[in-house]
Amino acid sequence: MTEPPEGSRATVARPGLRKVITTAQLWSIAVGMVISGEYFGWNYGWAAAGTIGFLIATLLVTVLYITFIFSYTELTTSIPDAGGPFTYAFRAFGPTGAFIAGFATLIDFLMAPPAIAAALGAYAHFLNPDLPVLWVATASYFVFITINILGIKESANFSMVITVLSVLELIVFMALVAPSYRTANFVAHNESFGVEGIFAALPFAIWFYLAIEGVAMVAEEVKDPKKTIPRGYLLSIGTLVVLAVGTMLLTGGVGDWRLLSEIDYPLPETLAMVLGRNSPWSKIFASLGLFGLIASFHCNTIGYSRQIYALARSGYLPEFLADVNRRFQTPHWALIVGGGVGFVALFSGTTGEIIILSALGAVAMYISSLLSLFALRRKEPALERPFVAPGYPYVPLTALILSLVCLIAIVYYNPWLSLIFAGLLAVCLLLFRIIGVRPVDSPAAG
Repeated sequence: MTEPPEGSRATVARPGLRKVITTAQLWSIAVGMVISGEYFGWNYGWAAAGTIGFLIATLLVTVLYITFIFSYTELTTSIPDAGGPFTYAFRAFGPTGAFIAGFATLIDFLMAPPAIAAALGAYAHFLNPDLPVLWVATASYFVFITINILGIKESANFSMVITVLSVLELIVFMALVAPSYRTANFVAHNESFGVEGIFAALPFAIWFYLAIEGVAMVAEEVKDPKKTIPRGYLLSIGTLVVLAVGTMLLTGGVGDWRLLSEIDYPLPETLAMVLGRNSPWSKIFASLGLFGLIASFHCNTIGYSRQIYALARSGYLPEFLADVNRRFQTPHWALIVGGGVGFVALFSGTTGEIIILSALGAVAMYISSLLSLFALRRKEPALERPFVAPGYPYVPLTALILSLVCLIAIVYYNPWLSLIFAGLLAVCLLLFRIIGVRPVDSPAAG
């Protein structure tokens, strides 16, 4: 990593991030980042591919994430830096590769919160039609940015409570709808099933797991990262696979799934189909369902702020974004500015479009990270690797091939959104080339 020049802010003592996160808290952050994907968003995949096509897409994406997490954990434990993919790419490919990885990661994590905020508004509106969707979404940003500014230990404890409640709620949901499941309902209305639909549905299958990679962004704040990070990752991916597949199968088999394919509150609507619209369970579940959305909104706020902080600390973004609050030891400006970007996205796109953009950034970041893994195996063979990707090179190669397939599919079926992504990347990369990097500091230097 480039050494900071004399007189830079690296020579001035600044507060750093606190190492306080335990295995249980890391599991809660990882699952919390993702769990809203079980509550909404994935059901748009039914509109693209039907239940059978989306099931195939989900199974492909599940294999992608399992192989990716086994590979990504090697990087996260070897280089526990808040920059995550940005830092891995810097060591593997230099400043330009790091910039591309950092840009993709920012799109991934900045676009997820506005989609979740919109769903929070939709769930609240389902409960009380007098509550405007956008006003609830806007209030969510103010509340959770404030909570995250107050401290990572407090944020992690909050995440633990809210994530456990979210997981328990999904288990209760599955128990309530399971008696009404019929395979005939799940396979009905799939006359247009085809390969094209499977590829078109991939970004919505990715939404089931998107953001689990965000654990890398809190790696600097983890106690004993060599042991804690592998445990947290493997426990979280196991939890999410069970919840994702179970929720999707049972929801699709209780009635006409087409009624659920284009709404932001599919689970309360499913309970209304099963138990009756006047059933108290439907309202209770919608109320509790806010927990899952809150967990993901909260944890993704942690993720985007740490990525902005790491990029600014390394000179790729304005230096003030690397400031850490001296009282709470949290990157307050990164939280506020990142929230502003998400706020703009909230008012400028539909939930489906925001999910696709987030998935596009995620897949680009996965490819960058997997290429970094291969490059660092050659470039730094002596690097301490507390966790080694099993089945190397076949497991990471499987993840890389599936990531490339997903990227091609997303670009092919969403040309305008892909053009926006590419255009933003080109403009930012040009500015980066003109201005250059102003190194500040990084714990991963060396």
